[in-house]
Amino acid sequence: MYFAALLARTEDGWEASDTELDNVETLTDLADLAREAAVDDDTVVAYIEQEGTWFGVVRVDGEDDPRIFISNAAAAARSSYGAMLTDELLGRDEEGADDLDSLDLDGTEDGEPDPADGGGEETAASADVPVPPSGPLGDPGLLTDLGIGEKELLALDTDALSEIADSLGCTDVLEAVR
Repeated sequence: MYFAALLARTEDGWEASDTELDNVETLTDLADLAREAAVDDDTVVAYIEQEGTWFGVVRVDGEDDPRIFISNAAAAARSSYGAMLTDELLGRDEEGADDLDSLDLDGTEDGEPDPADGGGEETAASADVPVPPSGPLGDPGLLTDLGIGEKELLALDTDALSEIADSLGCTDVLEAVR
């Protein structure tokens, strides 16, 4: 189960809203959703968590490229929204290869042992695929100017959203939408 919230900065403080991720398939979709919540192209922080396993923070400032932080990339990569974020950070192709592209000329799939090679050797294609680390990935400094330094963000574990909201001064508005 996922929980997602958008925290949008306004001239009067922060506005919070939980958000549905049903139509979000790419980072671009998430950034567009955040920009829709923005007031005058100001900062929006999108927060996604999966049942205390991992959390991700995506910061969108106007038309700038989104900045991303994931608390545990290996855990996040095993879920759809987490995989979307880790793939972006690791530079993996969003579209992925189709079945024909993943076949070697001899008809075996990339990463599948080729009996002619003696089986278990790693192919060049699988050796080039970055593996998500079992820990943080991304930009831990993305909230520094908002009052959450790198060390504080890296130390967050369960209930990270509450601590982020406390630092931003929007706990009350967040709790109203939770």
